[in-house]
Amino acid sequence: MLKAKLTNKIEAGCDEAGRGCLAGPVFAAAVILPKNYKNKNLNDSKKINKKQRDTLRKVIEEEALYWAVAEVSPQEIDEINILNASFLAMHRAIDKLKQKPELLLIDGNRFKKYKSIPHECIIKGDGKFMSIAAASILAKTHRDEFMKKAAITYSQYFWEKNKGYPTLAHKMAIQDHGICPLHRKTFNYNLQLKLDL
Repeated sequence: MLKAKLTNKIEAGCDEAGRGCLAGPVFAAAVILPKNYKNKNLNDSKKINKKQRDTLRKVIEEEALYWAVAEVSPQEIDEINILNASFLAMHRAIDKLKQKPELLLIDGNRFKKYKSIPHECIIKGDGKFMSIAAASILAKTHRDEFMKKAAITYSQYFWEKNKGYPTLAHKMAIQDHGICPLHRKTFNYNLQLKLDL
């Protein structure tokens, strides 16, 4: 059972999606839920299917007090590395919130401090706290939507199915066609393409 608030402060749950991909931006979301918010279907985006995620996205966007989604491009990822890009995506999402949070709940064990707002890193937080789970769902669904649209232009990589992750079909397509402008050049493709082949 996911928990609601940790404190009486205005909390924003934050999470990212697309960190382990070979292509596409990394997305992040920040979500402020109402106090004592309850939703028995809310869970870590990786533990529910696409239909459930899409349904929950609409619910979260309607019922959250405030929410925002932001992205960091493949070019920026190449410049600052994927870890820093994940932090930057979360910072950009927090920037877009219309309410300034008093505490940030971050999924994972590392985070780069955002302005003067205190934060708590929570390992597997998307499976423990509702606001982080909500952020996980928004980040994942918005990123999947982006990759599905990108797949129309770059159909050879099957992004409508793999969303830019290093699946066998994606790796084979890179071997056959090379990389495109949405691929992250800082990945070690020689190593990546050897995996599972």
